[in-house]
Amino acid sequence: MTTHETHSIPKGEDGLLALDQVVKHFDISGGLLDQLRFENGRFVRHRTTVKAVNDVSFTIVPGETFSVVGESGCGKSTLARTTLGIYPPNSGRILYRGKRIDNKNAQQMLPYRRKMQMIFQDPYASLNPRKTVMQTLEEPVVFHNPTISSSQVKDRVAEVMSQVGVDPKWAGRYPHEFSGGQRQRISIARALMVDPEFIVADEPVSALDVSIQAQILNLLMDAQTQRGLTYMFITHDLSVVQHISTRVAVMYLGTLCELSPARTLFENPRHPYTQALLSAIPKLGRRKGDHIKLKGEVPTPIHLPSGCVFHGRCVHADRRCAEEIPKIRSAEHGVIVACHGVEEGRL
Repeated sequence: MTTHETHSIPKGEDGLLALDQVVKHFDISGGLLDQLRFENGRFVRHRTTVKAVNDVSFTIVPGETFSVVGESGCGKSTLARTTLGIYPPNSGRILYRGKRIDNKNAQQMLPYRRKMQMIFQDPYASLNPRKTVMQTLEEPVVFHNPTISSSQVKDRVAEVMSQVGVDPKWAGRYPHEFSGGQRQRISIARALMVDPEFIVADEPVSALDVSIQAQILNLLMDAQTQRGLTYMFITHDLSVVQHISTRVAVMYLGTLCELSPARTLFENPRHPYTQALLSAIPKLGRRKGDHIKLKGEVPTPIHLPSGCVFHGRCVHADRRCAEEIPKIRSAEHGVIVACHGVEEGRL
């Protein structure tokens, strides 16, 4: 395989949204007394930092479904929240239509809040149990359109509820009066109420039964077609990824390992971690020996390994992998991958 120069950082001019070397760490040291340790006859202050997202860069183009996959704890949800400004990044840049948004205050972000919405994993936790569906859905519309009339708001709520498959007559009900699938439809309706361009869906079907998952996925795809939406889809379910994705980013311990068109990723994964993930998908006729067994334990994001974060579990790792952090490099067919073995032609 031939690799090229280090992949150029996307600047966002041609994309809808771009992340440029984004880092997000969390200080979990606690108070001063929690940080103090008595060592060698004196008190020493120790800070504990969770390195959730590390130097992640990519561009999402209008109209695509950009999926982010990886094991639990790999930083997917943190990346989603950082992308929308719920968490401010420690460093790096986030650009929306070429304009930087990570350095804007709450007031300056208001125009972007209408364009960028989020669907959360647990619809029951994300819906206010003390508000009816009508109150939940009308709130964002009234907030962003102070002059809108109450009749227009009610018409808008009825229209969107119908689009997501919930009877508008149920607008006076509370979240606990709905099933899990219906609550998720209401969450989707809330995201659609302000006519966004970009939606981050954080594991929106993981808490639902398989039959309901298919309905919600079809609903999201229909809404994308009808409204020209762009999705950033966070999930660990690779069957869902294969069904809906345009491109797929694979993360491990907060690091981007591989980014590839969905079809290419499933037919020819390049990074050893991606290969291991795909080998774990149950398939009829697959031999037991085809499953790639990773060695070792998953490291903690508090103490990241040196070099490649995956080298301790990779069967192809060598000394360079343990010492040098691999750079994202372009490969053929629109694939970018961070792996010394791929760069050197060993994989």
